[in-house]
Amino acid sequence: MDDSYSTDAVDAGRAELGVRQNARLTSLTGFVLLGALFAEGITVLSVGSLIVPHMVIGALLLAPVALKLSTTGYKIVRYYTGAPAYVAAGPPPIARRLLAPLVMVATVGLLGTGVLLMIEGPQATGRMSFLHKGFFVVWFVAMTMHVLIHALGSVRAVVAEYLARHPDALPGRGARALSLAGCLVAGAGLAMWATGFTAPWTAIFHG
Repeated sequence: MDDSYSTDAVDAGRAELGVRQNARLTSLTGFVLLGALFAEGITVLSVGSLIVPHMVIGALLLAPVALKLSTTGYKIVRYYTGAPAYVAAGPPPIARRLLAPLVMVATVGLLGTGVLLMIEGPQATGRMSFLHKGFFVVWFVAMTMHVLIHALGSVRAVVAEYLARHPDALPGRGARALSLAGCLVAGAGLAMWATGFTAPWTAIFHG
């Protein structure tokens, strides 16, 4: 067998594995986000009385959102720069391609305005509050569609990841677990940081 052919085949196999590993980490991060977003959604139902958990969970969300945007962005960049393994995997369906940018922009806008409101306190401008609410409406619609499309895939990824004998088990589980653990630790740190900004808001709603 030609050594160059053998080397190319090995490289192609590694690249294809990298595509699957990136997709798996994306799905696992999405599963983590589902739980955190559900908790945050509960606080929205009564944001006045639940302002502290609303701010704390919102800050915690920054870390898993950043990880998911990173893995998704990496896939997009690799595909559009012509990486053979990502090109071979093909683009997602057109509906998902159209929805993804809206989800990304709305998520960044929602969390960004939320952080600014948290830091500036109740004296923040009405425009910032309006933007936060506006981003929430867009985000809620887009994210609902996103969850309906991806929720089952995230659950399947968790099953495949943590059942050792599952036929879709992938190498690199330890690295993915470390990435998720680091993400959660960072999120916990951000949540603790957010507690330093809760007092003025608590005074407004409970004073």
